[in-house]
Order: sequence, then structure tokens, then C-alpha cells
Amino acid sequence: MSASTTDLIKELRDRTGAGLMDCKKALTENNNDLDKSADWLREKGIAKASKKAGRVTKEGRNISYIHGDGKIGVLLELNSETDFVARNEAFEALGKEICLQIAAMAPLYVSEEQVPAADIERETKVLEAQLKEEGKKPEQIEKIIPGKIKKYYSEVCLLNQAFIKDNTKTVDDLVKEAISKFGENIIVARFARFQVGGA
Repeated sequence: MSASTTDLIKELRDRTGAGLMDCKKALTENNNDLDKSADWLREKGIAKASKKAGRVTKEGRNISYIHGDGKIGVLLELNSETDFVARNEAFEALGKEICLQIAAMAPLYVSEEQVPAADIERETKVLEAQLKEEGKKPEQIEKIIPGKIKKYYSEVCLLNQAFIKDNTKTVDDLVKEAISKFGENIIVARFARFQVGGA
């Protein structure tokens, strides 16, 4: 990444409050035009969402979902800043969409931060052994591992998963769009997935 690109990303972050990767993507999509990139982030709901991300979410609701013939059940705690938003039908609809995602894709964690270090270590060792078996050199393995771990996160972390109804966005993008729409912070606090006769 060139120094000028880094400066543009920093300026866009300062202007919008959006994350590093979101800013980088916005600049790529808009030929490094700052104004267009800022508008693009706002259109996607990312700029507003990032600014609200630190706000306290003491309200919310538990949303339940039973899939198909009752073999899979999901209980989700979705938090908001106000009771007004928590009682909104669109808020419940968001919760149902997330429950459907959990039922279908069986994530193990809400986000990357919840994945135990021991799990990452174990996954890394397995991947290293596989790549060694494929004849990859140590320096190649070192470059390949981060991408493989990112893929692992996209499988086990709810927020990193591609949204089942639109795989061009993640569940995290779905939540950010809702944050922009409601004008307040929304957090996927926790979930439980129950399956008859299995995990």
C-alpha cells in the first residue's frame, strides 16, 4: 500500500468514522475520490454505523425461531439503545433474519473476539500440517495462513458469515445497515442453537 493511499484511508476514516477495510474498499470502488468514497460509505450505512458502534446498548429483546419441522431452534439476544427501537417490528424482523442465519449456518461464536486462542492455535497447526503435506515451503505457509484463518472466521463467527439471503454482504453488514436505519447502536449479544439429536 503506497503512502498516498494510506493517507487517503486515514483521511476518509477521520471524516466518516468507518473502519480501515471499509475505507479501503470505498476508495477502491471510487478511484480514490474522497468525496465519492465518503458518499459511498454513507449510502451503505457504514459511516453512521461506525460512529454509533461504541454507544451503550441496555435495551433489546430475546427473539426465538423454530426451523422447519421443529428440529432446530434458535434463541437470540439482540440489544439496542432504546426500548422504542427494541419494540419496532423492523427490529424483530432483523432478529428473525439473524436467527434464520444461525439455524442454517450453525456458527459457534458471535464474533472473532470470542474465538478462544487455543482454537486458533489448533486450527493454525492443522493448516500448517496440511500445507506442508501439499509440499509448500515455510515462507509460503506463512503467507497462506492468515487467509485460511480469515476463512475459518467466516465459517465459525456469525458476524463474519456471508448472509444466506445475499452473499454479497456479511451478517455484520446487515447489522450495520440496521444501525444506519434505526439511528442507534445494535449489538448481537449472544445466541443459542438447539438441534434435535445433535449439536
